[in-house]
Amino acid sequence: MTHLTDLLAAVADGVDPGPFALLRRDGADDLDLFTGPVDTVEALTDLPLPSGPPGARTLAVVPYRQITERGFACVDDGAPLEFLQVREHQRIPLSDVLAALPDEPVHTVDVGFDVSDEEYARTVQRVLSEEIGRGEGANFVIHRSLHARVQGSPLGAALAALRRLLVAERGAYWTFVVHTGTRTLVGASPERHVSVDDGLVLMNPISGTFRCPGGVADRADLLRFLADPKEIEELYMVLDEELKMMATVAEHGGQVIGPYLKEMSHLAHTEYLLAGRGTRDAREVLRETMFAPTVTGSPIENACRVIARHERRGRGYYGGVLALLGHDQAGRQTLDAPILIRTAEISPTGRLRVPVGATLVRHSTTAGEVAETHAKAAGVLAALGLAPAASVGDRGPVAPLTDDPAVRDALAARNAPLARFWLDQRSPDAPGLPGLVGRRALIVDAEDTFTGMLAHQLSALGLAVTTRPWHASGPVDDYDLVVAGPGPGDPRHVDEPKMAALRELLTGLLATGRPTLAVCLGHQVLAGLLGLTLRRREAPYQGLQREVALFGRTRRVGFYSTFTARADTDRLATAYGPVELARDPDDGAVHALRGRGFAGVQFHAESVLSPDGLAVLSELVTDLLPANRQDALTTTGGGA
Repeated sequence: MTHLTDLLAAVADGVDPGPFALLRRDGADDLDLFTGPVDTVEALTDLPLPSGPPGARTLAVVPYRQITERGFACVDDGAPLEFLQVREHQRIPLSDVLAALPDEPVHTVDVGFDVSDEEYARTVQRVLSEEIGRGEGANFVIHRSLHARVQGSPLGAALAALRRLLVAERGAYWTFVVHTGTRTLVGASPERHVSVDDGLVLMNPISGTFRCPGGVADRADLLRFLADPKEIEELYMVLDEELKMMATVAEHGGQVIGPYLKEMSHLAHTEYLLAGRGTRDAREVLRETMFAPTVTGSPIENACRVIARHERRGRGYYGGVLALLGHDQAGRQTLDAPILIRTAEISPTGRLRVPVGATLVRHSTTAGEVAETHAKAAGVLAALGLAPAASVGDRGPVAPLTDDPAVRDALAARNAPLARFWLDQRSPDAPGLPGLVGRRALIVDAEDTFTGMLAHQLSALGLAVTTRPWHASGPVDDYDLVVAGPGPGDPRHVDEPKMAALRELLTGLLATGRPTLAVCLGHQVLAGLLGLTLRRREAPYQGLQREVALFGRTRRVGFYSTFTARADTDRLATAYGPVELARDPDDGAVHALRGRGFAGVQFHAESVLSPDGLAVLSELVTDLLPANRQDALTTTGGGA
């Protein structure tokens, strides 16, 4: 069926109208109605994207389990990768849709969370102590689900909920119903995961949740929220994580735009936009960005392991995406993919599931994260009659919170401590540093794709950069500089495969004298090989910006670490010559070290939290690669 009235009439008669999607995109005055057959594929690259006239071709419903395409861990619940082949497309004015959709209450029974508040709080505490506290990552998203059973027509309930969301919810990126025949999804997702249009790739990291009880924001509370270190750091961390993804799918990485305030009916979020030019197939872009750190954590590969360990059940479509694929007027591929959050899934038998998660960071409290799951579910639950609807009483239309100059100033202030490298528009033709242009660098990735951002910064200095995973052995003879990169884990576990591989790599590099830069985990392993003591910090340095003294200069840089090397002196005699240390004056933590032909930094110079990061990299790499050593290095052997 191609007409909305026919479709709704069938639903009212108890007849399944066949697969369809009805969706409103980001403030549009109309809705798109897509109809066509539904099929399944195993992999994202198998999604069809046939040529033809401009417009949408395929709407995919991508489950969380597709993360296994990237080799990441998950509890596989078998949720299928379904797609609707768009055979008919109509645009219908919003007013007409509202007039046609059922305006009836939704009745449910057997309502309750699968994980109680108390049990969820215990899980939060375990993740904080066992994962973040032990260096497994900077933040993690743990979900739980509200379950219920719909009385009456499941599809009718979804359409009634859609109407309520269209009327009551604001600020959604997509508001939608997608019916495949095997399931119906209804929701109002605030977050673009990724889009591609005219070669422009956009991502939209959102984090920080300000709760508006009754739909009304208290100004003083809002300003306190915007100044809250926990909320600020949470947004910075997901910004860094999505910049890592942009480093892969955009030719010159992402440019940071914002921040903004995303206002919805029950809450508000802070957000950024990331923009960059790319030429990859849209399905590859989707694959390389699975899935947003706002629903997983960072670093993402280890976050997936942590999720599997602590959730111990599948996620279904929570954290996945809807993906609308098509072509523009010039025949170029297009992609628009909102994250599947604030979404209810209803089975043909009326089983209802509303998954919701909270982002756990070092400042998190168990009570705060429990409350956040309730707040995030409120909009969809209200549409389903399971929570009070937001209301502003008789006050009329709500003025945007950003109309307040103090709110705008608080948002703008968030960029003051960030790295201009990622905020400013960069010219891809900008010259590199004399003496570095054309030199070759190998980055060994220890399971943290900060290496992608590091590659863009080294490229900006003039180096030709290659990245290799830690478990892929190979020669290093062809490279002027080798970077032992960052990653999660305890560097003291020297027999663990990754640590053993990094130790072997660095031992070989030290023996041959090939210029070496070690970052974060790589720095810790290098420090251990030089005889320094490694210890766990009393409090994790995850997403923490600090001013530190580095070899006579004060630098502001960002840390993502739980472990550190420690020393009682500023100089160290080693088998590889004297080593100079930049130490913390209070606890002896080694922020950086340098010796003949090698250097290490505990912080992430490439992070958006490192405004002095590019300058630090420039100084270290220039010292490691003086121009008069270039010819000598090409004749020096060595491998790993």
